Amino acid sequence: MPLKKDILEEIAKSIDHTNIRRDANADDIKKTCQEARDYNFRGVCVNPRWVRLAKEELAGKDIKVICLIDPPLGVSPHRLRIQECEKAKIDGADELDVVMNLVDLKYERYLEILGDLKAIAQLCPTKVIIGSGYLTDPEVKKASELVKQSGAICVKTATEKDPLGHSELTEKAKHLKIMREAAPGLLVKAAGGIRSYADYQMMKEAGANLIGTSFSLEIMEEANRVVR
Repeated sequence: MPLKKDILEEIAKSIDHTNIRRDANADDIKKTCQEARDYNFRGVCVNPRWVRLAKEELAGKDIKVICLIDPPLGVSPHRLRIQECEKAKIDGADELDVVMNLVDLKYERYLEILGDLKAIAQLCPTKVIIGSGYLTDPEVKKASELVKQSGAICVKTATEKDPLGHSELTEKAKHLKIMREAAPGLLVKAAGGIRSYADYQMMKEAGANLIGTSFSLEIMEEANRVVR
């Protein structure tokens, strides 16, 4: 039977500790990075302006710096998306969490989506956010298939601004199952409204490999109380 310490370490290593608040300042980002060091989370996800600082704060640690690109709908022009991804890589991003162009998806402009995502995935390991809360089940399936074709490493539900809030995690769990079936071999990441260890467990049971949340500390503290 696994030791409690090993279980807690496994939980931490599946969490991308997230601070994408628009009002976050340098001290907030430093605090987020310190929390990641304290718990040895898998990664820290920040907005582009904070990638360089996060990289400095996490120097020497096995913690990935992840840059969120083009939330919430992924509708910036391709050229600007590429520029932002290139700068994030120069600043030290280990991974990109890139929002798929959801307008193109709704209008079935699949070649445009693939061209955009393939170019980004060649720059840096990429997790593609499909904005599942905005989509129908067939659209979740199609979006996941496109991510698989793009060369990305992971398909992700949403940002923290997901229309599916905390009260609708069962719907998110359904999406995760669709995503896993539609994109075999890829990592699957759940984000948006995940606030407790019970939420974490629900997402993992639905097929998530990774969890993105700003409630990482609350999840770890609850897990520490309930894991035997």
